[in-house]
Amino acid sequence: MGGCDSVKSVIVYQRTGGACNMVAGRDVWWHEVANGQSEQCEPEWVEAEHPLFLLYTSGSTGKPKGVQHSSGGYLLHAVLTTKWTFDLKPDDIFWCTADIGWVTGHTYITYGPLACGATEVMFEGVPSYPDGGRFWKMIQDHKVNIFYTAPTAIRALIKMAETNEAVHPRQYDLSSLRLLGTVGEPINPEAWMWYHEVIGGGRCPIVDTFWQTETGGHMITPLPGATPTVPGSCTLPFPGIQAAIVDETGHDVEWGKGGFLVVKKPWPSMIRTIWGDPDRFKKSYYPADLGGTLYLAGDGAVRDAQTGYFTIIGRIDDVLNVSGHRMGTMEIESALVSCTELVAEAAVVGRPDETTGEAICAFVVLKRSRPTGEEAKKIANELRNWVAKEIGPIAKPKDIRFGDNLPKTRSGKIMRRLLRALAKGEEITQDVSTLENPAILDQLKGK
Repeated sequence: MGGCDSVKSVIVYQRTGGACNMVAGRDVWWHEVANGQSEQCEPEWVEAEHPLFLLYTSGSTGKPKGVQHSSGGYLLHAVLTTKWTFDLKPDDIFWCTADIGWVTGHTYITYGPLACGATEVMFEGVPSYPDGGRFWKMIQDHKVNIFYTAPTAIRALIKMAETNEAVHPRQYDLSSLRLLGTVGEPINPEAWMWYHEVIGGGRCPIVDTFWQTETGGHMITPLPGATPTVPGSCTLPFPGIQAAIVDETGHDVEWGKGGFLVVKKPWPSMIRTIWGDPDRFKKSYYPADLGGTLYLAGDGAVRDAQTGYFTIIGRIDDVLNVSGHRMGTMEIESALVSCTELVAEAAVVGRPDETTGEAICAFVVLKRSRPTGEEAKKIANELRNWVAKEIGPIAKPKDIRFGDNLPKTRSGKIMRRLLRALAKGEEITQDVSTLENPAILDQLKGK
């Protein structure tokens, strides 16, 4: 079991019929164990704070942490957010496309929808197989009403649709949809508009949900029909969530000014501890610099000066300092992706620079084949000028590298720590076990 000597028994489900190395005395087949069992199963009654599950996170940022969630609080928030954020009706067909091993799959495939008695689609494939129309065909065939997916998937599907008319969403009947959602990272306004107009036909509200493995469920999100939406903003906190933006000392900042996203009061599904490391739990999420009582999300954010709407501008360590100018990587990424004729996806990181302190390095996926040589230099220069026009000359990336795709976890998150290492020219010595496409690292080295 690869070091898991405490595991004494393993139940194996026969999914494909392929060869399986079964160990006598330890491994048993599911169908043999289940045969003859009663259809009734009395639940194990536990206290509300009894641990429900451990989920290891930070595959995209560093050493994994075992996030511990409780039985009562986690389930309560999973049910409430499933009902309210998705405006769930008894006859709805709900589809969350996440990997079931990711927290989104836990909360919005397993626990939330099933606890609400929802009818849902469960999916174990990828959006590009057998072709880029897979999601749209699923929606058409199963009459999906609520569709919840990641901005990364949306941007990849835009590229597929715009390069192959046969898999464009207009080839499918998506009229059953009434609500769309996004999860996993901020969605840039251009992708939001495509999602709204092309997939939702301009009629479906989009719930842009901000939350984390540690929070257990939605924290900041529109409520459909109640919250006017704005492309790129996750709008306002879910009822009962006291989110705020503070400075380095833990004091509130004015609306319109950026700072650290925090939560001021406890909520039902909050992380209870990091398994086996309570000190790391306190230092990571309740830092003494902020007074020790504020939950630090680890994201930078800003509230609109008029509406108070929240916009996530990236991880705290994704803020770049170029010649004394502080910029969020999300801002530069959005500028690149707004060049809709060329760019499908972009990820921006910083690397040390003797002149400017930090230099901007952009990894870009185009809506066409990856350019090389002089053509790559020409397009890189076009994109630098585009960013200068959108933001200002200070934001022009010093280094632009092109790839067929970006390094992502199997749940679709871009692994920025690997991109930082590539930008600095370092060898990849970190754990890449959660990486979906390891071969892309060589392509992005820029040599």
